Amino acid sequence: MSVGYEVEQAVATVTLDRPNAMNSLTAAMKGELLATLRRAAGDASVRAVLLTGAGRAFCAGQDLREHADNLDSGLGLANTVREHYNPIVLTIASMDKPVVAAVNGVAAGAGASLAFACDFRIAAERAKFAMAFTGIGLAPDSGASWTLQRLVGPAVAREMLLLGETVDATRALELGLVSKVVPGEDVVPTARELALRLAQGPTLAYAATRRALDFSASHPLAAALDREADLQDECAATADHLAATKAFLSRETPRFEGR
Repeated sequence: MSVGYEVEQAVATVTLDRPNAMNSLTAAMKGELLATLRRAAGDASVRAVLLTGAGRAFCAGQDLREHADNLDSGLGLANTVREHYNPIVLTIASMDKPVVAAVNGVAAGAGASLAFACDFRIAAERAKFAMAFTGIGLAPDSGASWTLQRLVGPAVAREMLLLGETVDATRALELGLVSKVVPGEDVVPTARELALRLAQGPTLAYAATRRALDFSASHPLAAALDREADLQDECAATADHLAATKAFLSRETPRFEGR
C-alpha cells in the first residue's frame, strides 16, 4: 500500500507513502488515494482529515517515469486528469469535514495542488512549492488554476504558474499560501493539533461554511445572500447549534457532537 490511513480521536490521517520516490503519484497510488479520501469522507467516526507525506517530501506530483512510459506507448496522459486528479481534488474540497495539509517537504505540480485544495496548510521550514507544469510543457491541473489564484491573487498565481519558480516556506507564508511555518519535526504535530481542534468543533457548521465559500466564489452577492440564508436555516436546526446556544447563555463551554 502506498497510502496510509489511521483514525485517532476523530482525526483521519492520510499519508502519501512512497518516500523513496518523493511520494510521486503513479496510477495505482492515485487510485488508492482517491479510495482512501472517499473512505475518510464517508467515515462517520471522522470529523477532520490530516493529509501529509512520508519521508522528506509532501508530494512531487506525477511520477514522470510512469508518465514517460505512457508517452512512449502512445497513451499520452492516459486520461489520468479526469479519472484520478479531478475526483481526488473534488473529494478533498467537497467533503463535509475540514482538511489540514501538513506539508513536510517539497510539494510540486499536482502534489502542490493537493495541498492547495485543503482548508489549511501547515508547512515545515524546508517545505517548497513548485508549479512545475510549464517546465515540462503542460498546463496546470488538479485545480491549481482555480485554487491558487484564490489563495494568492491572480497576479501572483499567474507568475507562479507561468514561470514555475520554486517558492520557499518563508515566501509562501508572506503570500498567504500557508497558514503557519514550523520546524520540520513539528509540522505533523502542529497540523494534528489543528485537526484535533477542528474535530472537536461544529462539524456541520464547518461543512456549511465550506459550501458558502465555494458558492460565493462564483456567484453575485444576491445569490450568495440567498445561499447563506438556506445554509443558516440548516445549521439552526442542528443539535450542535441548540446546545451551543444554551451553553453560551449558561456561560459554559459548548461541546459539539457533529449533529
